[in-house]
Amino acid sequence: MNSKKSFALHLIFLLFTSVIGHAQKREMHPKNEFRAVWIATVVNIDWPKNNMDSVEKQKADFIETLDTYKKLNFNAVIVQIRSVGDALYPTTLAPWSRYLTSVEGQAPRPYYDTLQWMITETHARGFEFHAWLNPYRATFDLKTELLSNSHDFYKHPEWMIEYGGKYYYNPALPEVQQHLTAVVEEVVKNYDIDAIHFDDYFYPYKIKGIEFNDSVSYKKLGNGLSLGDWRRLNVSTFVKNISFTIKNIKPWVQFGISPFGVWRNKSVDPKGSDTVSGQTNYDDLYADPLDWMNNNWIDYIVPQLYWSIDHKTASYAKLIKWWSENTPNNTALYIGNSSYKIKTDSDKKWNNIYEIPNQIDLTRSYENVQGNGFFSAKCFINKNLDVVKILKEYEYKYPALPLPVPHFKKEISDSLAINSITKDTVNYYITFQKPINTKVRYIVVYGAKEVSKININDASQILEKIAVQEDSTDFNIQVPCYKLIGNTAFAFTFVDYYANESPETIIDLKVETQTK
Repeated sequence: MNSKKSFALHLIFLLFTSVIGHAQKREMHPKNEFRAVWIATVVNIDWPKNNMDSVEKQKADFIETLDTYKKLNFNAVIVQIRSVGDALYPTTLAPWSRYLTSVEGQAPRPYYDTLQWMITETHARGFEFHAWLNPYRATFDLKTELLSNSHDFYKHPEWMIEYGGKYYYNPALPEVQQHLTAVVEEVVKNYDIDAIHFDDYFYPYKIKGIEFNDSVSYKKLGNGLSLGDWRRLNVSTFVKNISFTIKNIKPWVQFGISPFGVWRNKSVDPKGSDTVSGQTNYDDLYADPLDWMNNNWIDYIVPQLYWSIDHKTASYAKLIKWWSENTPNNTALYIGNSSYKIKTDSDKKWNNIYEIPNQIDLTRSYENVQGNGFFSAKCFINKNLDVVKILKEYEYKYPALPLPVPHFKKEISDSLAINSITKDTVNYYITFQKPINTKVRYIVVYGAKEVSKININDASQILEKIAVQEDSTDFNIQVPCYKLIGNTAFAFTFVDYYANESPETIIDLKVETQTK
């Protein structure tokens, strides 16, 4: 399809979504929106690019990823820190990942706490850091000779079940649940993360003709339940325990899950979606996201709607409607999008460079859908630059701030009090008093031509989102002078650890700035 015709269709889609019945929310440039990208480390999908890379190259590549997505006005990264019973941080509960150091159990050389470093670099660019763990997958293949002696495969072989060329932790065992909960607990305690994130791997995707052999556990622990109900109970109990563990340590740390995109097919359950999916969360993965949400165990959900808008068996349009209607108000709903399919899928709809932009537009037409996550990071790094150009010019033209998830929303009465503003030829330097009642994560800077034009609900006025150190006496930030070209007014707000934003403090630069 030629580009002029595709662009015309894109504009028609925008007009269409602005008038259809559910599309009351339609905002071209929302001030608040979750914009996330998954950074997969398993088998070096996104980062590190190669497990033989030097620490210097690893760091440079991770920073390139952050900077690429900052230019695209994203605001969150979901980084895989445990994929197959391993870790990208120092711990006695798992060996160092071979995807990081080439040899499982071997620490980086020269040594650095990879997770701590990534969090620092991420926050410095104004992103949220969501720590992504795969709890149940123990290995990626059967090459157990590559595993460290400290891997759970060797330490606790009784926990393992082989299925489809991989080993999995047995979700039924209380000792497995305790161990995996301890893994999460350690991360939450030791690292300044914004969220714990699980994806779609619970009980493994079914393989025709092969049974997941948990019969001994079922016989011992089934307690009269059907096999399906028992497996779902195992997963739900684990999700509940993880939720309580996180909130008991740091209540501001979110717990989010990104399940497979289909809960159940309508042909099996009238409450299900109008889809013909070969596998579903409820019936095949034994995961029940509706149960988790209804019990307030998760803060946000990101169903993976990895199909084109009008796909025959699992339509993005039908599924986003279903999730919007079945996600309760106590859970933030974002949508997972498959940027990895652009120009690479058997569904030729993915050859249209407007497929992802149109999916974002459709997402915005639902009032209770608050953003998107994209799998995976490498898809917009020096690739698919025609799609990137569209996103930069239209959907993601301006920055956006993530919304506080429903459990965390509150009004902030504190505002920023300014001690001083000075400038030189390069920067403005602003010092603030620390708010008395609120723990601050970021300061947001807005700019306008004059004080009367300041509007912090206008995304185009967002100039910068700056991380601050809570352990300092005052907050000191600097804003490059070039950011204020054409403007004479600043507004400042702060964002707390729950992602709530304070009222603005407005200043007139012509009146209140001293020159160094």
